[in-house]
Amino acid sequence: MALYPLPAVIILNRITPFTSRFFPKPLSSSLSASAAAITSTLPQHLSYGPSLHKGHKTSHRNSDEESFTRVFDITALRVPAEQCFSLESRLRGHLLNWPRIRNIARVAGDDIDDDLKEFIGNDNTTDDETQTVLERRIYGKGEGDGEKMCSVLYRDKLAKTFNSIGYVKFENLAKISRPKKKKWKREEKEGNVRKRRGYGRSDMSMVEVVEEEGSGDEDFSGLLGDDFRRRKWNGCTRLLLLDERYANKGIEEMPEAIKAVLKEHNEESTRLSFEIVRCKLTILYNYWQMNEVLEVLLPQGMIVPSAFETVGHIAHLNLRDEHFPYKKLIAKVILDKNKPKIQTVVNKTDVIHNDYRTMQLEVLAGNHSLVTTVVENGLYFDVDLAAVYWNSRLATERQRLLSCFTNNDVVCDVFAGVGPIAISAAKKVKYVYANDLNPNAVEYLERNCVRNKLERKIEIFNMDGRRFIDSIFASEKARPITQVVMNLPNDAAEFLDSFRGIFRNKHADKQFTLPRIHVYGFSKAQDPEFDFHEKIRIALSEVAFEVQMHKVRLVAPGKWMLCASFVLPETVAFAKLTL
Repeated sequence: MALYPLPAVIILNRITPFTSRFFPKPLSSSLSASAAAITSTLPQHLSYGPSLHKGHKTSHRNSDEESFTRVFDITALRVPAEQCFSLESRLRGHLLNWPRIRNIARVAGDDIDDDLKEFIGNDNTTDDETQTVLERRIYGKGEGDGEKMCSVLYRDKLAKTFNSIGYVKFENLAKISRPKKKKWKREEKEGNVRKRRGYGRSDMSMVEVVEEEGSGDEDFSGLLGDDFRRRKWNGCTRLLLLDERYANKGIEEMPEAIKAVLKEHNEESTRLSFEIVRCKLTILYNYWQMNEVLEVLLPQGMIVPSAFETVGHIAHLNLRDEHFPYKKLIAKVILDKNKPKIQTVVNKTDVIHNDYRTMQLEVLAGNHSLVTTVVENGLYFDVDLAAVYWNSRLATERQRLLSCFTNNDVVCDVFAGVGPIAISAAKKVKYVYANDLNPNAVEYLERNCVRNKLERKIEIFNMDGRRFIDSIFASEKARPITQVVMNLPNDAAEFLDSFRGIFRNKHADKQFTLPRIHVYGFSKAQDPEFDFHEKIRIALSEVAFEVQMHKVRLVAPGKWMLCASFVLPETVAFAKLTL
């Protein structure tokens, strides 16, 4: 296969009918001039495969999406349907190899019902014999048998002739004599478009055979349907789409493998002939991926925003300042390319400053409901992004943390939120104490506990983190806590001093279980693990204890999120308070 050089990527400007709803005002003359200059300098030979910079645009554009429709001229090898798969393997290197495009396509009108195939004949049957067999099968009489009998009278005659044993075939006779109801027409009127069999079309692409003008083939539309007009039916066939480098080429320019196939099968078959046909491959808007559409719509040189966080049916973006003029356009494309899973697209307008860690979100596209349901670890969580905090990107970290727990553990979640860790841990551990300062988060936490049928294994609190730590460890009724989770990366390390002296009022002769603490934090230092380790030692006023450090993820350039796990030192737990 010949290799084509890859040219530099050239991005078209955003001046398309698709942007009309978001850019009602005329664009500046300088931008239009630069766009025209970019278009005029497009290279004639682009890289292999479909592209919005290649092909022909359709003349009729009834919607914005049709401006992304591209038509490509290709060549196909028309072969009998029963041999297409074996020939596909044989001609693999010469067939179309475009992503998400099948190199086998159906031909409109070539397919018939399976129960009629046995009456069509085989390769040794002449066309006249085949037509006579069909006429006798459908009308009851063939050519030379006299006047044809209508299908209803023919059915009645057979019904009277057959006895009780032969009457079981009446169902097939009725199927032949009665025309099929065209249900798809009614479904299209109701808005439910049904895929029609026999057409090389999907929601991404469509293949059409270019009929040669001046064809003198006989009209079989009355016998086999409107799809057979202007040509003689040669049996069920398929199209093997050839590589784009063979487009508009004759048989003399085809590779030897294709010539050998044509010569071999045309000599063996008298009716099911092989032929080279010209086709039009129409690629629709649904084929193009999100980044391909945005590359065309956004100005040249702008970074295409392709990553977003998914929370239930909500796509959460963090757009840069350069993207703000096109935020509605970006959201519309993301919504189109991720339906029906994504129904709402939002953008975070400001960093998190408040104690509840709620985000300021702007709805850019879709419905305005920010209440959604997230499924994680087999559990269901109701979330309102306008009132509570949720981060789907921490799902892997939460799963890692849960693997550290055992069936005998009692977990204390100081900053539980809506319960992604607390409720998941309740399925595994003995008991869970969950707390959060945000009353909205506590409300959803209670709701999620009931929804997942774990309310008997979780006790919920709504108080400040320091007060909660003092209360739960000082309570005589509370179970001995073995695991403590502090997932508030911005401030969690500042709450560690609350653990100093938590066992100071306990009797020294009693046996206590020192809890294992998992605290999260951020660090921008050159050595983030050492920096976060120092913060923990300073907060506990203790140096001699072992800390296991884990890097969770890089949240921003040079800013790491970390998790430190350690057993609370005995000297800290029994320390006396100093004024």
